[in-house]
Amino acid sequence: MKILISGASGLVGTHLIPTLKAKGHEIYKLVRKTPDSSDEIRWDAEKGFNETEQSKLENFDAVVHLAGDNVASENWSREKKRRIRDSRVLGTRVLVDALKNSQNPTRIFVAASAVGFYGGRKDEVLTEESSEGEGFLTEVCTAWEDEIEKAETFARVVILRIGVVLAENGGALEKMLTPFKLGVGGVIGSGNQWMSWISLDDLIKIIHFALRNEYLSGAVNAVAPNPVTNKEFTKTLGKVLHRPTILPIPAFAIKLMFGEMGKTLLLEGTRVLPKKLQDAGFEFQFSNLETAIKHVLKD
Repeated sequence: MKILISGASGLVGTHLIPTLKAKGHEIYKLVRKTPDSSDEIRWDAEKGFNETEQSKLENFDAVVHLAGDNVASENWSREKKRRIRDSRVLGTRVLVDALKNSQNPTRIFVAASAVGFYGGRKDEVLTEESSEGEGFLTEVCTAWEDEIEKAETFARVVILRIGVVLAENGGALEKMLTPFKLGVGGVIGSGNQWMSWISLDDLIKIIHFALRNEYLSGAVNAVAPNPVTNKEFTKTLGKVLHRPTILPIPAFAIKLMFGEMGKTLLLEGTRVLPKKLQDAGFEFQFSNLETAIKHVLKD
C-alpha cells in the first residue's frame, strides 16, 4: 500500500515506518519543515496545505494520523492546553479537509486518539461502547474524534484510543526509569488508580492490523487486555529492575508539582479493555505486564 503518515518523527511513528517498509509498503511522511526528500510532504497543522503540497495528497491507499502535541511534556498552562487541543483538533480538521478535497482521496484513515476519552472512572470496566467521561482530556478527545469521523465520507475510519505506551526510549516508562533505578520509585497517591497500557510492539501491530482488516472501523481501544493498578505496576517495575519500591508519592505532592496535568495523568485511572480487537481476532504479543516490561528493557 501507499501510506501517508503524520507524526512520523514521534515515538510511534519512528517505529511504525521501518516496520511498514519491511512489509513492502510505500511510505510518505507529513512534515512541518521544508521537505528533504521526495517522500516528504509539507503541511501546517493550523493553516493547511499550499496548492503544490495539496496536489501531492492524491492516490494514497491509507493515511495514518499520529500528530499531536505531547500532553506530558510540561504542566498545563493555558498556552499548553491550547497547543494540546489545536494540534489535534485543528490539525485533524486541516488534514481531513485536504484529503476530502483531493481528486482521489485515501480509502483508509487510521487515526490516534487516547483512553483519555473515558476520563477518570475508578474501577469501572470500559469498552468501546462506554460513554465519554469528564475533564480536559475528555473534551479534547471528543472534539478530536469528531474531526476524525468526518473522514467517513470517503474512507474506512479507525480511531485508536491508545493507552500508556511502554517503550524504553520515549513515553511514560522512560520518565519512570531513573527514579526507579535509583531506588526511589514508589506508589503514586492511593495506588488504586488503573493504568491501561500497551507495549510499543503491540501498538505497531495494531496499526498494521487496522490497515489490513477491512471489517474494523470506528473507535478501537488500543490497550493490552490486562490493565493494572498503579500498585501493581510499581511492584512489577521494581521487580524487573531489582529495586525497592518503598517510597510512596502522596497525592498532594503530585498536585503541587504537576497541577492539573499530574492529577489527570497520574492520579485518575481508566480500566479499559480491547473488546473490539479481541472480537476481531487480534493476537497480543504482550498481554502480561512483567513480560512486556522485560521485553522493552531487554531484561
